[in-house]
Amino acid sequence: MSARNGGARRKSEVMIYKDRIDAGRQLATRLSNYTNRDDVLILALPRGGVPVAYEVAKALRAPLDIFLVRKLGVPGHEELAMGAISTGGVRVLNDDVVNYLGIPGEVIDAVAADELKELERRERAYRGDRPEPDVHGKTVILIDDGLATGSTMRAAAAALRQKNPARLIVAVPVSASQTCDEYRMGVDEIICAKTPEPFLGVGQWYLDFSQTTDEEVRQLLARAEALNVSETEDRELAHTP
Repeated sequence: MSARNGGARRKSEVMIYKDRIDAGRQLATRLSNYTNRDDVLILALPRGGVPVAYEVAKALRAPLDIFLVRKLGVPGHEELAMGAISTGGVRVLNDDVVNYLGIPGEVIDAVAADELKELERRERAYRGDRPEPDVHGKTVILIDDGLATGSTMRAAAAALRQKNPARLIVAVPVSASQTCDEYRMGVDEIICAKTPEPFLGVGQWYLDFSQTTDEEVRQLLARAEALNVSETEDRELAHTP
């Protein structure tokens, strides 16, 4: 057996999911209580969270959309987050970092303006002319393909909180055990289907963790919208006297 084949065999022995589709279908079984509810909205973090969320939305018969987050990096040390912006232009700041480094407001504004341009570009690329989702009063299930440090998900949750959902749930197929904590994540509930130890990284637990493309995101969102329209029409017909 070649080293390459041996590596593939070892990974297949420890992986949990075949791919993101498999992960989404398994995660959906943990969310069955939310099936056929008019108040539920599934939001995916692009790009890897979209195939997972699509399978969940299909199983729960719930609408699917995306929620984009862009980190605001400290100038010169971009890997250090001083905050984030999200879909709808919501800004969340890491006050500890901002205050410790004494970052002026105009610097934050400049970085946020640059990141907002990229966020809006991605919004147009993925959503087209469709309006952003209205989460007010909804039960929002926020999905990604996994959690390592959880920093992006925490930023997304903080931004969504400002939009006043009735209930905010994070759901992922796999997570580092210390990250799977609704208090630290700032949500009402967190569902981590698997929390393997040692964790090592999200991709470790997928046999196929190839990158999701922009085109795949667009196709899945279009398919989800078509399914949701069809199911809405079926429900309306069922209630027609």
